[in-house]
Amino acid sequence: MTFAATLATAAALAQPAQARCSEDRVELRGDWGTARFRVEVADDVQERARGLMHVAEMPRLAGMLFVYDRPQHVSFWMENTLIPLDMIFVGETGEVLNIHENAIPLDRTPIPGGSDDIVYVLEINGGMAETLGIDVGSEMRHTSVAQETALWPCSD
Repeated sequence: MTFAATLATAAALAQPAQARCSEDRVELRGDWGTARFRVEVADDVQERARGLMHVAEMPRLAGMLFVYDRPQHVSFWMENTLIPLDMIFVGETGEVLNIHENAIPLDRTPIPGGSDDIVYVLEINGGMAETLGIDVGSEMRHTSVAQETALWPCSD
């Protein structure tokens, strides 16, 4: 099954009464409002290396969440990535620390996270961050964020 088909199936099966956090969902909030994305999680070396390479299209509110074991400097590129992406760089408490908008497909130019404190990178369709108003300081919640230190815990 393709990445897009997997996410579409997950979205179709979602029920409104679902728990606030789940592994296949990321939520962001800020003064601009809230947004929910269906995600595939990349939490090991092979998954992070593959990322969204060779994906020809992605549903509007879908993406990929890269999860690292500890805060670190990260850098991405778009080699073999066919669609423009926004990259949202997030610290361990779920705070958005940096956003790179509309990364150019197939470009090998490094895209740094801008900090040594990155634990999560959310890749979504290019232009979506601006469309929704997502900005630095926004808060992300997901099951992988340590709930005891999360700015927006799953229990809220």
